Amino acid sequence: MAKLHFFYSTMNAGKSTALLQSNHNYIESNLKTLLFIPHEIAKKSNGKIISRIGLEAEAIVVSKEYEFYKEIERKDFKKVSCVFVDEAQFLSRKQVHDLGKISDELNIPVMCYGIRTDFQGKLFEGSQELLALADNLKELKTICSECDKKATMVVRLNEKGEVVLEGKKIVIGGNEIYKTLCRKHFRELTKLI
Repeated sequence: MAKLHFFYSTMNAGKSTALLQSNHNYIESNLKTLLFIPHEIAKKSNGKIISRIGLEAEAIVVSKEYEFYKEIERKDFKKVSCVFVDEAQFLSRKQVHDLGKISDELNIPVMCYGIRTDFQGKLFEGSQELLALADNLKELKTICSECDKKATMVVRLNEKGEVVLEGKKIVIGGNEIYKTLCRKHFRELTKLI
């Protein structure tokens, strides 16, 4: 029986690298995979899944309206050995349900990779649903930028390097606007928890 997996962490933990390595392993065994990336990220990455260490692969770009189950069922799904989704935090609740249905009814493993919480410490919609429904939860770890503890949170920074507490939930960027923190330092810097 195939499973729905969720690999989650903060930024800089190697989620995209892990996804691309797992995909490579399938391809090396002559197995077909499908890679997906939400359009929020695809704009910046030209429709590719890109890791910070330079690995990359073409992906199918999906909007919030994309119906995973219907589209994969239309393809020759019996030849698909695994489905990979990067930046799964941007998925809708229904899309996560579709991914679960793919593993349950089409018997295809689904590997989702994403960030758990936003810059205010709140769960993303896709992450919330994956934490509730995934068969397998795996935390990928990285270190707090202020100490040597495990980072579990992120903060957003403005152009002066100051912590931002309000604004749009989704702002695409890297280390220039986000900083990984442990809960203690997140609390100290934001006073949100």
